[in-house]
Amino acid sequence: MLRMESQGRRLHQAWHQLRQGNPRLRARDGARQLGVSEGELVASGCGTTAVRLQPRWQPLLHALGRVGPVMALTRNEHAVHERHGRYRNIRLFGNMGLVLDDNVDLRLFLAHWHHAFAVTEATVDGHRKSLQIFDSDGTAVHKVYLTAQSDEAAYRNVVEEFRSPVQTPLLAVVPRPVAPTTRPEEAIDVAGLRRHWDALQDTHDFHDLLQQFGVTRIQAMRLAGEERAREVAPDALRQVFESARDAALPIMVFVGSPGVVQIHTGTVSRLHEVGEWYNVLDPTFNLHVREPAIASAWMVKKPTVDGPVHSLELYAQDGQLILQVFGARKPGKPEDLVWRSLIRCLQPFRERT
Repeated sequence: MLRMESQGRRLHQAWHQLRQGNPRLRARDGARQLGVSEGELVASGCGTTAVRLQPRWQPLLHALGRVGPVMALTRNEHAVHERHGRYRNIRLFGNMGLVLDDNVDLRLFLAHWHHAFAVTEATVDGHRKSLQIFDSDGTAVHKVYLTAQSDEAAYRNVVEEFRSPVQTPLLAVVPRPVAPTTRPEEAIDVAGLRRHWDALQDTHDFHDLLQQFGVTRIQAMRLAGEERAREVAPDALRQVFESARDAALPIMVFVGSPGVVQIHTGTVSRLHEVGEWYNVLDPTFNLHVREPAIASAWMVKKPTVDGPVHSLELYAQDGQLILQVFGARKPGKPEDLVWRSLIRCLQPFRERT
């Protein structure tokens, strides 16, 4: 046990030294440099910068409501989604769940929630406090940051209430399962895929379609036919955001990790490019997208009981979904015609090359 504790302390010291040379270095990037997962790096601070929490997800989520306004952050490798709001209207059923505040809108997949920590980070702007959730392989699935409007006393009470009796600085991680081999497209029932696509009644049914036909999202896009999915230029995100900004058009922006899909519904205003990142920098919504990682962009049309719904979907080189953009809508309401016109104006990619 002492030897294991020593390993954790050495990792934490290495991280401290790395930060001294680059105070703005993020834990995710520091972990990569040190050859460990982000979860292992955070756990190494137990006893100093981190408190391990009990993984009692339902009461923990409800307890977050007592903290008041916070910033919810969900990211994947190429997109970071930050939304200010409260944890309210929480609904959990098995390993699935929802947070349905007017501002914090989350879809939860709790099978990927394995470890939780309360973290205090020293930054160039002062100390920053957060709750951080990790998957079994040490990948961060969701983070909740305190803001100037948060109730810090309530936060401390939550940390003490859920403090784990085990505060080891080591995190036992399980390697991520190897992704299944992609099926050759000649083995896919393309006609059946298209028939089932045309019979969709809800956008949430799309995941079942992929599983039924054993296809990846990118395969589905390529095989669906241009009336269902049309590849557009990788800079389509800029076009869509700029057009939505100019029209003051509410949109929905989805970014997912293995354990959470986080959604912004509303307008976008402040659009900025900083290095390789394209950003939305609005008061209650920030989005950061690494543009060089966009390998393909698709304008996608799915049928629903309320009529067709169009979206922009961005994919990385490995086929992973980076983000989706829809027109703002509620169930039972048809798609906004201004949004439909805006997105259908995106030209097929081959016409732009």
